[in-house]
Amino acid sequence: MSGESTVTSLANYSLSQSLSSESTSSFSSGDGVGGIEAVVGCVTLTVAVCGFGSFLVPVKKFQTGDGLFYQFIMCTAIWCCGFVANCIAGFPKFEPLSMLGGFLWCTGNVLAVPIIKLVGLALGMCIWAVTGFLIGWSSGTFGIVIEKQEVSTPAFNYIGAALTVCAIVLFSAVKSQPTSPHSPGDEYNQLLAEKGFETPPNQLDVKEPTPPPRLLLYRLTPLQKRILGVGLAITSGILYGFNFLPTQYLIDHNNNGEHSTSGIDYVFSHFTGIHITSTLYLVIYCIVKRNRPNVFGDAILPGVISGCIFGLSEVCMFVANASLMLVVTYPISATVPPIIASVWGILVFKEITHKLHIILLICAFCVTSVGVVFVTLSKTITL
Repeated sequence: MSGESTVTSLANYSLSQSLSSESTSSFSSGDGVGGIEAVVGCVTLTVAVCGFGSFLVPVKKFQTGDGLFYQFIMCTAIWCCGFVANCIAGFPKFEPLSMLGGFLWCTGNVLAVPIIKLVGLALGMCIWAVTGFLIGWSSGTFGIVIEKQEVSTPAFNYIGAALTVCAIVLFSAVKSQPTSPHSPGDEYNQLLAEKGFETPPNQLDVKEPTPPPRLLLYRLTPLQKRILGVGLAITSGILYGFNFLPTQYLIDHNNNGEHSTSGIDYVFSHFTGIHITSTLYLVIYCIVKRNRPNVFGDAILPGVISGCIFGLSEVCMFVANASLMLVVTYPISATVPPIIASVWGILVFKEITHKLHIILLICAFCVTSVGVVFVTLSKTITL
C-alpha cells in the first residue's frame, strides 16, 4: 500500500474477502450462529470493519515521499501478520494461485496514494469500496471465474446493484479538500498543508521557498484532477473486487479435498503475493529513480502500524465469515469501512467541510445501505 493508501480497503478488500470463506470453515461448527460463536463473530467483525476503515489513518501525519517505500513497509507488516495466522492455522497447504489475488490487491493499493492525493481519503475509499461491492456482486451473479450463485429474488438483486451505481455517482459529486505537498520530493504527502498539524522536524529550519513540483499530477486543473482521481478510484475498486477470485476459484473447485474450503487457510498465500508484488514495485521504482528513491524514515513506523491493522482486520474478517452467516458479514463489510473512513476525513482531517457536500455524502451512504439491503434480501426472501 503506498503512501497513504495503504490503505484500505478497505474497504473493498474486506468486501472481496467476505466472499472467501464458507460457513464450513474450521472455525465454525456448522450452523455458524449461536452462543459463544456468535459473540466471537460479532467481535471479530467489529474489529475487522473498524480496521478496514482506519488503517490508512496512521500515515496522514507523516511524510511518505513517493509512497512506494511506505507501501513496502506496510506490506511487509501484512505478511508478518499472515505468517502468524498461518502458524495458528497449523501451516495449511500453500496455494500459489492465491498469490495472484495478492498481486491484484497490491496493484490497486499502489493506485490508492495518488487517489487520496487527488480526491481525499474519504471520497477515495468510498468510491473504491462501492466499486468493489459491485465486482463482488457481479462475480457471484454472473459466475465470473467463480461458480454462479443463485438468489431467491433476482429482482431485488438487480435493484440493489442499480442503487449502488447511483451511490457511486453521488460519491463522485462530493468535493473534498486533500492536502498538497510542500516539495517535489514529498509528492504524496497528505498532511503538511492541513490546518491543525505541526510541520515535521526536518521542515522546521527550511527558510528558502520550495520550487514548484514538476510532477504532471500537480499541473492538472481541478476538474482534471477530479476526473483522474475518480477514475483511478474505480480502477482500484475493480482490482480490489477481483483480488479474491483466484482463491474463491480454488474453493469452488475443491476436487477430492485437494484444496481447503476454509478461507483462512489461504491468508498466508494471499499475503505472500502482496509482499512479493510490493517488493517488485519497489525495485522497479528504485531502477526508475536511478537508485535515488525518496525514502522517509518517518514513514516506517506508520507503515508497520497500518500493515498490522490491515492484517489483523483481514484475519478477523475470515473468522467472522466462518462464525456468522455470510449474509450478515457481507453487507456490513461493504458499507461500514467507508463510513468510518469518511468520519475520519470529516471530523479529523477536515477533507470535507462544505455542508452541501456533507449532505451529498450522507445521501450516498443511505443509497448504498439501501442497495446492500436489497442485495441481502434477494438471497433470503422469495416473492
